[in-house]
Amino acid sequence: MAEDSGQEKTEEPTGKKIDESKKKGQVARSKELGTMFVLIFSAISLLLYGPEIGKGLYNIMGRMLSLDRNETYDTTKMFAVWGAVADALVFPMAMFVFIIVLAGIIGNTLLGGFNFSWQAAAPKASKMSPAKGIKRMLGPQAGVELVKSILKFVVVAGFAVFLINTFFDEILHLSIESAPGNIIHALEILAWMFLGLTCTLTIIAAIDAPYQSHKHHKELKMTLQEVKDEYKNSEGDPQIKARIRQTQRQMSQRRMMQDVPDADVVVTNPTHYSVALKYDTERAGAPIVVAKGVDEMAMQIRKIAIGNEVPIIESPMLTRALYHTGEVGEQIPDQLFTAVAQVLAYVFQLKRFQKGRGKRPTKLNKTLPIPDAYKY
Repeated sequence: MAEDSGQEKTEEPTGKKIDESKKKGQVARSKELGTMFVLIFSAISLLLYGPEIGKGLYNIMGRMLSLDRNETYDTTKMFAVWGAVADALVFPMAMFVFIIVLAGIIGNTLLGGFNFSWQAAAPKASKMSPAKGIKRMLGPQAGVELVKSILKFVVVAGFAVFLINTFFDEILHLSIESAPGNIIHALEILAWMFLGLTCTLTIIAAIDAPYQSHKHHKELKMTLQEVKDEYKNSEGDPQIKARIRQTQRQMSQRRMMQDVPDADVVVTNPTHYSVALKYDTERAGAPIVVAKGVDEMAMQIRKIAIGNEVPIIESPMLTRALYHTGEVGEQIPDQLFTAVAQVLAYVFQLKRFQKGRGKRPTKLNKTLPIPDAYKY
């Protein structure tokens, strides 16, 4: 898609893109790093267990060359001899193999971590295509691998010449040493030369590992369009979400307006804010905010209140406090209960007076008890 659009991959890969690449088996890997670990630890394990393996092999050879007539013709004795002499090799060989296997796991998972993917293991027709195979052989990655191979050959060959010159006298001295000392000595020389040669691979691995990590990160980079498309797929189209939110607000406002006729009072700013309150005398608790709004919404609330004969009280400071701290459908804050109680008491007395059941209430105090923290 990026190639078709002509856009450059300038954006950092998202978490989803990284997770999808792992599922496909696309993680940073350095063959040189894995090879270096296996060879170096093979040399170390040869240094640790080489003498025991050498002694065991020497004992097997000596025992096999000293069989008597009965042991030669008796198969049961032959297997018994094999078991006796091979027993000495079980532990050192097991440790030798264990160290190599452990080094292989660590070396191949050190960069990119452990990752197994069935998608990567599944056969793909593209991998068997001769045309694509030739393209890979002539591609830039093949050129990089060629340079690495030449570099490895030069470094390893040069250090091999140095090691041969260093151990040349000891190698010649092996011919005059007696067995099994010469075998053990030869294994030691071999192990040290092997370790020296494999240590040269650290140069190649130190270059290849950062290169592979950078290359993998570059391949995962995304175009701006890909980031937008992923966001749409995962989070939804922003335009659709905006329309949904707008529809929800409209539905909420319609429900809110339907509750205004049941309100006991509407307090106003008087022009910019309106808050409708209802107090259920049958239920214990604070009054409830049934509707609130500013500007055009505030005017609409007042219009509905007038049409349904809901009392409207002007109290700018109380109205702003209720608008900023109260939520529709919830009780008013406890700190505003005293001020609202005075308003409701005045409204209820006014209703009784209008019905001829009481005297005219005293005028509502303009300075209501509102805490400083609730003054907006």
